[in-house]
Amino acid sequence: MPKIKTHKATAKRFMITRNKIKRRKAGQGHFNSRERGNTTRNKRRDIEASETNIKTIKRLLPYRK
Repeated sequence: MPKIKTHKATAKRFMITRNKIKRRKAGQGHFNSRERGNTTRNKRRDIEASETNIKTIKRLLPYRK
């Protein structure tokens, strides 16, 4: 039986911790100079992936279940 390959784009975007799947917040690539300081700092934090996508993400990342 062949091994299931890891979906590399998903592996770069999501991080599986012990209890949750984390991702980066959207909209932080550029145009950040006009944002308030609090907004810029809040964008640095990782947030939890939505419940609807967790099953798909786990299937694409077979190395951690």
